[in-house]
Amino acid sequence: MPTQTFLDEWIGVKLRERKKRERELHRARPARYIRLRPRGYPLRDVSRTSPLSVSDEKLFEIYAREQWLGTTVAQGDILFDQRLIPDFAFEVVKVLPRGEVTITEDTRIFIEKTPHSTRIHREVRFADIIGHEDVKKKCRIILRYLKEPERFGEWAPKNVLFYGPPGTGKTMTAKALASEAQAKLFLIRATDLIGEYVGDGSKRIHELYSGARDSAPSVVFIDELDAIGLDRAYQGIRGDVSEVVNALLTELDGVQENPGVVTIGATNNPLMLDRALRSRFEEEILFRLPDERERYLILKHYAARMPLKVEADLREIAGLTHGMSGRDLKDRVLKVALHRALLENAPAVRKEHLEYSLKVFSGKTEPRELYI
Repeated sequence: MPTQTFLDEWIGVKLRERKKRERELHRARPARYIRLRPRGYPLRDVSRTSPLSVSDEKLFEIYAREQWLGTTVAQGDILFDQRLIPDFAFEVVKVLPRGEVTITEDTRIFIEKTPHSTRIHREVRFADIIGHEDVKKKCRIILRYLKEPERFGEWAPKNVLFYGPPGTGKTMTAKALASEAQAKLFLIRATDLIGEYVGDGSKRIHELYSGARDSAPSVVFIDELDAIGLDRAYQGIRGDVSEVVNALLTELDGVQENPGVVTIGATNNPLMLDRALRSRFEEEILFRLPDERERYLILKHYAARMPLKVEADLREIAGLTHGMSGRDLKDRVLKVALHRALLENAPAVRKEHLEYSLKVFSGKTEPRELYI
């Protein structure tokens, strides 16, 4: 058991520490001006490719001042919101006067407007997409709309569905479309729109489209749409998706009032989609698996970018890869063959390396053989 002397000393230390903090707080001057910069969430990604959107800067100032009233801060400190968007961080980028200051009822608080990203996927163009000629033709009208939205009015191609087997180029085409149009691309997985709490999912969707409207011309690309846009028959199993689907329907209907915004949904299985959601897409564009000629061109395209030269007849390999997607050809044929060649310290990727990767793809190779 601690002695009375030890307890007295411990209490004395704590009292002195408390008095020191009170003196430091008392010395902190009232803040005249504070500028905040949105930093995002510290641990979990809760949506978002879209930036924080402040609809009324004056209201935000009142909101922030009321929440952090009496808080002592300095340049470089982080303030966490605990009300509307819990755990969202703001960095204090400037205070006046300099040093430690206390937020008072007279403090002016400003938020930096997060500049919208201007990075365009310039490395992807329609010319880089092998095959899919019908798809590219249909995307041309979307491209014209993004460049000249005022010409289309109510006839805008506002919602389009990409569907087809995985790895056939749906995401790549969306990137190329945004690149060609010099538009902002909001690329997001549908599962990222599902929230932890009631109302969180719908808020994420509305924030996503708020960012898209502010950044027009823009493309909202929602991948794996069937993960949330399930038919109503399946929503009894996944009760949280009903809220998300309803919010998405609202935004899809509202896009016609937002010139320069196009939504592209992508799915491998359109039959699983909720009928009300599917009906919002005025056009459905099918992505097919490549034929033999297209497979040869895809192999040739990626082989030219490999760190080792390919010394094999790619036309012959193309004939052996029926049913493979473009992603399969790159990642499961060429990449596996390249890794095999590197393990052997071979000067080039040869036919036997490519045949080995085909054996791996077909399941005819035991896993342990990968490392022999």
